[in-house]
Amino acid sequence: MVRQQFPTFEDQRHAGADLLEHPARPVSAHPVSARPDSAQPWWDGPPTPDAYRRSDIVVESHTDPTGWTAEGPATPPIDDRPPAEATSGNRLLVGLLFMAGLATSVSLWLFETEAGAVRDAASMLLAAGRITGLIGGYLLFVQLLMMSRVSWLEEWVGARDLLRWHRGLGTSLVVAVLAHVVLITYGYALTAGQPVVDQGWTIITTLPEMLSATAATGILVLISLISIRAARNRLPYELWHLIHLSGYLALLLAYGHQIATGANLSGRYASVFWPGLGALVISALIWGRLVEPVWLNVRHRFEVAQVVAEGANTFSIYIDGKRLDRLPARAGQFMRWRFLTAGGWWQSHPFSLSAAPNSQWLRLTVTAVGRHTAKLAELEPGTPVWAEGPFGTFTAQRRTRRRALLIAGGSGIAPIRALLEDMPPDTIVIYRAGRPEELVFRAELEDLAEHRDAWVRYIVGSRTDPGPRRLFTPDGLRGLVPDVNRRDVYLCGPPGLVHAAVGTLHGLDVPDSQIHLDPFEF
Repeated sequence: MVRQQFPTFEDQRHAGADLLEHPARPVSAHPVSARPDSAQPWWDGPPTPDAYRRSDIVVESHTDPTGWTAEGPATPPIDDRPPAEATSGNRLLVGLLFMAGLATSVSLWLFETEAGAVRDAASMLLAAGRITGLIGGYLLFVQLLMMSRVSWLEEWVGARDLLRWHRGLGTSLVVAVLAHVVLITYGYALTAGQPVVDQGWTIITTLPEMLSATAATGILVLISLISIRAARNRLPYELWHLIHLSGYLALLLAYGHQIATGANLSGRYASVFWPGLGALVISALIWGRLVEPVWLNVRHRFEVAQVVAEGANTFSIYIDGKRLDRLPARAGQFMRWRFLTAGGWWQSHPFSLSAAPNSQWLRLTVTAVGRHTAKLAELEPGTPVWAEGPFGTFTAQRRTRRRALLIAGGSGIAPIRALLEDMPPDTIVIYRAGRPEELVFRAELEDLAEHRDAWVRYIVGSRTDPGPRRLFTPDGLRGLVPDVNRRDVYLCGPPGLVHAAVGTLHGLDVPDSQIHLDPFEF
């Protein structure tokens, strides 16, 4: 394979100076990567005056049949060739394994319960309490397995589904644990003939490991409360992340309670099932949280190469490192970055790659929304970087159709810009922004569109302007992309934009298997 020759930072500054002679064209003051399937870099200097015929800011039209006014040839003909790849079989298998494990955990109660043991209200409550306790213990193990960050799990299932399952199971876990507490307490209260509150206090103060179990329950309830969107949006990311990690502590505290007082954890089958499940989860945590990150950083030795301003409150950080050609990253993925400065070494944030990985550098683009992200703009070249990942399946390899539609809003343009390098011909990019000056990577998008036979459409204006209001309506989106339900759709942007777009896509009969979201944890 021929090594690509990439333009240097100095070359790009000269290119930007040349572009200033043509004020109608945007300026890009940073390098762009080469096409992975070419022996020559596709960047060949500043674009010519007619280079942007494939892109334009589109506005609502009352005369054009599509409802939009835009430059460029008509939309390419519909392509009905079969899907390129699907992962539904993987998800189905994982779902079946999960249900099999859940059924096994509940069956342990049946195996260890004698016939006729459930005969009155008290024994029924105790039986229900033990079953919910087994379900809660199993769900806690599964939750921690999904938090382990092992690469094979994300690759097999998909980050979007893992995140969705993690949120759904989190609610089920808390409900099961609280039901276990209430049912067991009521059952023992009926058996002993004592008030429920007195019996609850007796259980906590006399049974072994009950104080730790109470603490574990409190941690799980706290995690569930801060996971509510309204609370999560108000908390600093670092605090939210730290509290969320206390789930590991809940496992340790709860496991002692299970071993000490669990009536269905020491039988013939339980003595194999629960230690085996625990060993699997602990191994995954050690591998995903320790072994893989250490190996990644020892191998590549990341450091800051340069920080380049992209626009108002937006800048790109170029990352240098060793053997970057062997980094298993794809365009559209994200990594968790920790910049080892005096005041920032303890903070880790997920940022998407904003250009396809290459052997010379990595690039992530940041929009400053707080003190930590704002200080990243002051990073000095040579600052060591600790990275974890790459994560996510927001990649071209997950396509199920021959054509694609990429929709970005705000800082969501970062992974979309990278994805465009890997997408097939006739890809359409829709970029939503409030003002023209907020359009980041405009020169790169338009040059990529020329070289990859793609199309870029900018929808600019406030939410109340006719064009933006029309965008996520069935007629508006179909007017821009008539064959939208025969394309894979990649979405990244603010929650409101993503929610509106997904609703419109469903209304246009776009299957969920063709909708790809970029899932961040916050």
